[in-house]
This record gives sequence, C-alpha cells and structure tokens, in this order.
Amino acid sequence: MPREPVAGSKAPAFTLPRDGGGTVALKDFRGRNLVLYFFPRADTPGCTREALAFSRLRRAFAETGTEILGVSADPIAAQERFKAKHRLAITLASDEKKAMLTAYGAWGEKTLYGRKSLGVIRKTFLIDTRGRIVRTWPTVRVDGHAEEVLAAARALQLSAPASESGR
Repeated sequence: MPREPVAGSKAPAFTLPRDGGGTVALKDFRGRNLVLYFFPRADTPGCTREALAFSRLRRAFAETGTEILGVSADPIAAQERFKAKHRLAITLASDEKKAMLTAYGAWGEKTLYGRKSLGVIRKTFLIDTRGRIVRTWPTVRVDGHAEEVLAAARALQLSAPASESGR
C-alpha cells in the first residue's frame, strides 16, 4: 500500500468521473489552489454535514483562489443524487476503482463501533497552484473542519507571491 502524500510533496495525479458528466483531473486546477477532501459515503449524516459546510463556504474559498473537490467511492449516480438532494455547490467525483483513494491514503482499514472494515477514510488535502500538497488533515472531525481548512486557504493566499495569488 502506498504511503500517504505529505506536505511538501507533489500531489498524485488523477482523472475521475465527476457530477454533471465528464471528468475532473488534478491538472484542471493548475494555477488555483485545491481543497481535496475524501468522504466515506454520500448522503450519510457526517458526509452530508461536511459537504454542506464546504458548500456554504464555497464563495469564501473562491475569494482565496481555492476550488473544492469531494471524492468518494460511490458511483457517480449516487454523487449526483446527493448533490441535487442537498443543493451542494461543490464538485463531487467518483473513484469506484479506488486507485486515487489509494494513492492519497484514503482507502484502507478503519474501525467503526469496534468493527474493522475496508473503506474510505475521511481526510483532506490542501494543494497549491503548482500541484504541491501544502497541508494535510489525516483525521477529520466534521464539525468545524471546513472552517479550519478555509483558514489554511486564507493563510496560503497571504503567503503566496503576488503573481500566484492573482493580485
């Protein structure tokens, strides 16, 4: 099993099917920062709260030059139902083959209520305009997480050279 990428390393490339049709790839975000967050299952309570929080803060993230992409192993049809049901304002992608989830260390053994199983591990990465990982959240508590990531995106915007931050 590959090691999870760490801050300072190049983000693993990916191309995945996305909501609304077509695909989304890491290279699509070149020149912009990216919040890449992994969630276990569409339309479950914790995943819904997390997606709603990122959606609510989407404009604030955009002000920092940061896009948001949520990824799970759910089929794209499930992602689209989830997005429509909750009127999510963020992009969702599907990794049913789990190759990208594995590359980011977001697929593996986890324990829930004392039972071990394989599944998507909730974690988040902040990737800069050059495709480098700036910060990781290897374990995520949903409440307050989107706000914490936004603070990191704002700090990244302040530390970026003027040519990179778009100012």
